[in-house]
Amino acid sequence: MFPPNIDKCLNVEDFRKAARKRAHRMVFDYIDGGADDEITLARNSDVFNDYELQYKVLSGHANPDTSTTILGEKIDVPFVLSPSAGNRLFHTDGERGAAKAADKVGTVYSLSTLASLSIEDVAAMTKGPKWFQLYVWKDRTLVKEMLDRAKAAGYTAMILTVDLPITGNRERDPRNGFTIPPKIGLKQIWHGLQAPYWCLDYVTKPAIKYANLSQDTSAVTLNEFVAEQLDAGFSWDDAEWLLGEWGGPAVLKGVVRADDAVQAVKSGFNAISISNHGGRQLDSSPAPLSALPAIRDAVGGTTELIVDGGIRRGTDVLKALALGANAVSFARPYLYGLAAGGEKGAIAAVEMIANSIKHDMVLLGVGSIKGIDRSFIKKRNQY
Repeated sequence: MFPPNIDKCLNVEDFRKAARKRAHRMVFDYIDGGADDEITLARNSDVFNDYELQYKVLSGHANPDTSTTILGEKIDVPFVLSPSAGNRLFHTDGERGAAKAADKVGTVYSLSTLASLSIEDVAAMTKGPKWFQLYVWKDRTLVKEMLDRAKAAGYTAMILTVDLPITGNRERDPRNGFTIPPKIGLKQIWHGLQAPYWCLDYVTKPAIKYANLSQDTSAVTLNEFVAEQLDAGFSWDDAEWLLGEWGGPAVLKGVVRADDAVQAVKSGFNAISISNHGGRQLDSSPAPLSALPAIRDAVGGTTELIVDGGIRRGTDVLKALALGANAVSFARPYLYGLAAGGEKGAIAAVEMIANSIKHDMVLLGVGSIKGIDRSFIKKRNQY
């Protein structure tokens, strides 16, 4: 069995198939899966088909500018890389591969609290802007320690993820015996025989652990881990306390309601990430793109909005921008690339999306990101 050929991947679905070919089944399903019947997971992508792009002709824009600013930082593309946990589980290049991909296209890399490389190690690997994503631990001393380390290492913004008070019902994980870190049993060995390149990495490289926790974590299910470690009672008052501890630009991630978005602005967040955790939490929750117009109308034009969920093409990015997003974010596209081909695969996946945005901007007839507005988009059959 040969490893997948990354050079032949032409779109995100190709990277997905390549990741499925190389990765252990429990690893691929952890990246690929959603909650319950995966209705929201599917809807996150399908909702883009509800909209049409109203392109202009003879606009004269042969070389559009794809750069923009987010939280005061200039980035070369209108997307940032969403945080994702335990990247070394997917490929030994881990967070290094993802951070290098962000560097290559000139955008923000977001490091997860549950990264498999440390805050400091990742900071030393990338020259570009870095944000630190935080889950809320029951141990407030640990929370403050992580924030202090992130500040000292040069992370310029905090992302507070609030849509994971408990873990969604992700049925693929218990079927595969998925644990954190991996605990190998007969089922994992059988699936491992079908993923020899992943297994070679796993057995020959240092053990995978959560590098930013104070101690190693024993092998437990995801539900047990979240129940033991995270604070489901965290409130708006607690979020304001956290903003005070951070004292810098901050993003609230996991919002799908307009009233929550308004409260986030009142509480002091600088930007809102409209997200349902990639369809991995509450199934039948709204797709972020569907929630975007109402949230934009509710918070006005000054609050920065980032939309994730289902981004697979340059046209998806343009639709989100036209509906009022300042930028989009995604994890699965670069994680498929990482799982399929390490750093090379992660870079290829994000470069593909960056190139498609520029290509599609020419076809749309727009010369800059700021020039994209609601005049370029309509819902299907609404004329």
